[in-house]
Amino acid sequence: MFIYGKNSCLEYLKKSKKVKSLYLDRNFSDKKLISLIENLKIRPHFYTKFELDELANENHQGIIIDVGEYEYANLDDIIKDNGFILILDHIEDTHNFGAIIRTCVAAGVDGIILPKDRSVRVNSTVMKTSVGAALNMKICMVTNLNQAIKYLKDQNYWVYASDMNGNNYTDVKYDGNIALVIGNEGKGVSDLVKKSSDFIVSIPMSSKMESLNASVAAGILIYEAVRQRSL
Repeated sequence: MFIYGKNSCLEYLKKSKKVKSLYLDRNFSDKKLISLIENLKIRPHFYTKFELDELANENHQGIIIDVGEYEYANLDDIIKDNGFILILDHIEDTHNFGAIIRTCVAAGVDGIILPKDRSVRVNSTVMKTSVGAALNMKICMVTNLNQAIKYLKDQNYWVYASDMNGNNYTDVKYDGNIALVIGNEGKGVSDLVKKSSDFIVSIPMSSKMESLNASVAAGILIYEAVRQRSL
């Protein structure tokens, strides 16, 4: 997996020494990053802009780091007392995922759960979109979401699924250990996951709007839970 862009690479190098290869534009001049690379004794490979474009077909800003495969957390790693977990039910858009990760880090969410099949994964675009925030968030990939939800409930978690046909999200209490489910961009939360959940919560909409972007909806629901839990 590649991490690219000045901010994302800076955050990564501050937190991790796991670097397979580091590629720099021959005209790269960011003094802060160059100093950090030298202090970490990393030997960069100098490429032309065209060669870097071939490696990462995105706005790399002259720096690309090959970090190998992303290491996912175990489910038990994100279970805590008074815990707060986000479950993504087959989210597919990498930009949504990156934005959701940033919100989770900012709000102090303990971890994110996503399924192995038909779901976004942590990749270079997610790292770029999250501006490196994925490095500060434990992300767990599970084979079966419903089994994971059952396990969380056995650990005394309450599960809240977001859906258009539920209780107003501000009327619901978010107490104790909670897991909030955000659904697929098109299909929403699956029927099986909704049946496994303890509460169904909705964000009120005007008649002109059917639904919100998944990352926006996640932000609204996450911060309502944070607001209540801080009272």
